[in-house]
Amino acid sequence: MAVNFNHTIVSARDSAKSAAFLAEILSLPAPKRWGPFLMVTTDNGANIDFMDTDESITPQHYAFLVSESGFDEIFGRIRDRKLTYWADPGQTKANEINRHDGGRGVYFEDPDGHLLEVITRPYGSGGWNP
Repeated sequence: MAVNFNHTIVSARDSAKSAAFLAEILSLPAPKRWGPFLMVTTDNGANIDFMDTDESITPQHYAFLVSESGFDEIFGRIRDRKLTYWADPGQTKANEINRHDGGRGVYFEDPDGHLLEVITRPYGSGGWNP
């Protein structure tokens, strides 16, 4: 039996703003409306469904596996927008990237404080390299 991740729902103050931010940073197709959601679809068909809320938002973590050239492009957009970024999920190593598993990784926040991560190697694929 195959199991594939299909979608998750992300709470946002302004789903249009948050969905557009993610799509633009990751260079994904423009978000599409489906019911109360604005969906951003990754290249492997998983959807990140943004939904407006007036309730308190608990920041979540979302990680995206990209190619080396994709990382360069995304990291360039992060720097062009002057976004704060970190090498670690604890956000203690500002303005650094990590090189875990022989790849590169970086963390940054979306407009609602969700912690986004871009990595070039899956965790555990090449050994830990803090």
